[in-house]
Amino acid sequence: MRAAALRSFGPPEVLTVADLDEPQAAAGQVRVRVRVAGVQPFDCKVRAGVMPSRLTGSFPIVPGNEFAGVIDQVGADVTGFSTGDAVLGYSTLRAYAEYIVVSADQVALKPEAMPWDIAGGFSGAAQGARNALLQMDIKPGDTVLLNGAAGGLGTMAIQLAKIRGAATVIGTAREENHDHLRALGAIPLTYGEGLVDRIREVAPDGVDAALGSGVDGLRASIAVTKDKDRVVTMIFDEEIAALGIRDWVGVRTAEGLAEMLGFHTEGRCDVHIRAAYPLDQAADAQRDVGSGHGRGKVVITVD
Repeated sequence: MRAAALRSFGPPEVLTVADLDEPQAAAGQVRVRVRVAGVQPFDCKVRAGVMPSRLTGSFPIVPGNEFAGVIDQVGADVTGFSTGDAVLGYSTLRAYAEYIVVSADQVALKPEAMPWDIAGGFSGAAQGARNALLQMDIKPGDTVLLNGAAGGLGTMAIQLAKIRGAATVIGTAREENHDHLRALGAIPLTYGEGLVDRIREVAPDGVDAALGSGVDGLRASIAVTKDKDRVVTMIFDEEIAALGIRDWVGVRTAEGLAEMLGFHTEGRCDVHIRAAYPLDQAADAQRDVGSGHGRGKVVITVD
């Protein structure tokens, strides 16, 4: 099968298309013919070699941890799925490929009306936002601050915060993305010097919970959040650890994915796909995500 694989760690160009053996579904597993795979910052970290080897395993390494496609093999003891079912799902690795094998509890039926590109980029942003907001303990009436709000996870977090009853959602982003954040129901603010003052202008009593992404954003979050235990980050290193806040901890589950798919079916949340790259341009897709400036999600079209 064709897959975008790593035989060494490094810059985006080390991610190249290779011919690898097709995986086979064992008991409790399904094999999916991948149509679309989402591209996440986590995938870029895998490529750069900064993730622990217990997660990445040995070369060749195929990145990609969210996907959508059609089941073409069903292992023994699997119930609820059949060959030909359109599904979306998640896995730590291996989604940048024509086929992926996962446990049957890592996929869900794709809603018929959901486009393939959105399905391929849905699981990571949806479950990441869900887990982060659970850890932030969002309550009805809260004022919530989301740093880096224009990306795939950030835009999903805005929508989910509103679903959870947040009264005010503040999102930081580049100015060209402000109209997009307003359309989602957030108050947009620009990054950079004076951010704390800008937050206090729209939330003079402070914010109840915050999601940070970087030292400067986290420092601003700490300065304006009433309870530091409700400041959460998805990026954790020694410098951030010194700030004394919690890193994001979350486990993706079939139940979590089902809940988010329910919200999507009800028209309450969606994913904006800003770019789709063919498999042989997977390096360009990661380069796009690694820029850190785009709106919404990037996906790879495999089939």
